[in-house]
Amino acid sequence: MTRAAAFHADLRAWEPRSPEQAALRDRYLDFLDIHGEDSLRRDGGPEHVTGSCFVLTPDLTHVLLCYHRKGQFWVQVGGHVEADDASVADGALREAREESGLDVAAWRTRPADLHRHELGSAFGRCTAHWDVGYVSFAPRDMVPAVSDESDDVAWFAVDDLPAEVPPDFPQRLATVLDEVRPHL
Repeated sequence: MTRAAAFHADLRAWEPRSPEQAALRDRYLDFLDIHGEDSLRRDGGPEHVTGSCFVLTPDLTHVLLCYHRKGQFWVQVGGHVEADDASVADGALREAREESGLDVAAWRTRPADLHRHELGSAFGRCTAHWDVGYVSFAPRDMVPAVSDESDDVAWFAVDDLPAEVPPDFPQRLATVLDEVRPHL
């Protein structure tokens, strides 16, 4: 089974709590049907799937964010799926480890958030990311390390986010928390 087919199966098996996420999941499935394995490759076209990771404290009171150098905003860690990533979830977890310096483990391999967003010229030939957000947990006393892709990495209270987050980030985080709470 290809990575795209496995990802398609994971998405089909996921039943999001949010009706908006369920509708977006259907758009992702259509995107995968049209673009297949190319949808997971950075060089597969100007629009492609990326994986991100919402690193949360076990009590869900804090989230780890990085200050994204290209975007100039605070956001969850994540990035492109690489050729040697076994899955989108594995790519998201690898990115979380690389960008935070924390040895985090995956909570589960199903998404907690889908977010398609257009990109500005700072992102080169990429015009849109079909981001898939996963979740991992880490204690707040774990000290993150800044990577070469960000200017800073820090913990923030989920109800006191920095001003420099994308406009829709608070809602995304609320959706993720709503997705996670019933399973804890």
